[in-house]
Amino acid sequence: MNLSDAPDTPATLDIRGLRLRLPESARPVLDGVDLTVEARETVALVGESGSGKTLTSRSVLGLLPAGAEAEGTVRVVGDDVLAMSPARLRILRTSTAAMIFQDPRAAINPLRRVGDFLTESLRLNARMKKGAAEARAVRMLEAVGLSAAALRKYPGQLSGGMLQRVMIAAALMGDPALILADEPTTALDVTTQAEVVALLGELRESFGTGLLFVTHDLGLAAAISDRVYVMYAGRIAETGPAGELFARPRHPYTAALLDSTPRLDAPRGRLAAIEGRPPSLREEVAGCPFAARCAYATDLCGREAPALLPPAGGLPGHLASCHHTDRLGGAPGEHGRSPAPKEGHR
Repeated sequence: MNLSDAPDTPATLDIRGLRLRLPESARPVLDGVDLTVEARETVALVGESGSGKTLTSRSVLGLLPAGAEAEGTVRVVGDDVLAMSPARLRILRTSTAAMIFQDPRAAINPLRRVGDFLTESLRLNARMKKGAAEARAVRMLEAVGLSAAALRKYPGQLSGGMLQRVMIAAALMGDPALILADEPTTALDVTTQAEVVALLGELRESFGTGLLFVTHDLGLAAAISDRVYVMYAGRIAETGPAGELFARPRHPYTAALLDSTPRLDAPRGRLAAIEGRPPSLREEVAGCPFAARCAYATDLCGREAPALLPPAGGLPGHLASCHHTDRLGGAPGEHGRSPAPKEGHR
């Protein structure tokens, strides 16, 4: 039985009202984020660099920047991470949730064998004996398509794709309920990217884990995810089922991202670009944070932040944070190229 089908079973990940403020920032770097991941579900979190994607995923493991002040709840299988003691956080990180980082060569000690890297956590934190830990490491390596011989290799003896498979095996070592993948294919070539994405999908089904996939690549998000959250300036701009959201975006930012994504069927010529820049953390934002870059913006957008609500005609679960969702809803490319900022919003 899928855990998400049980009415009394908590979501694998349930973030509610997460607000994170850093020292000397004029506005929260995360501002009221709500996000859920169920068992055996892949959820993509997309947006430009600096939108808050990585901070959101790191907050799930309690990895907050020094001096950060957090509000709200971040529950992993029902337990609030923000209220956990250091000892409880260690247990969370070794058995309940795990992260796959984008650069495996930076995450693995080049002077230690792969086997040591895979078994260290279980031996130190779970007090598992060496033989049992190595046996589990072999099973996890086989699950990601590598042989037991990889245990004796040093990281420099493996390719980038093989190392990312080792990182995935490491994430599975503690049998986690949740895997956080922070742009895990960025450093890989296109063929290896496809292999890793397919592997993550297979492992999600085999091990029953929930997967939060952080990426700036909308094509990749469309290929791997069941649902998508689009993030802008620390807020959720739009969320919904992947097929619905990419076919009928209802927030101008989502539409602009899709219009600027390379497509084989796109008209010839230069790709569209989103003019302007996201608001700085040193700038307070009174209304919609995307208003300065949006062709649909009105005075209302500059005064009042829109709520995340269902757009007219949207499928269940489709929400958008925009005052003008009724003016969008066509397929990508039907919204016009990403417009220049309006006068007075530059």
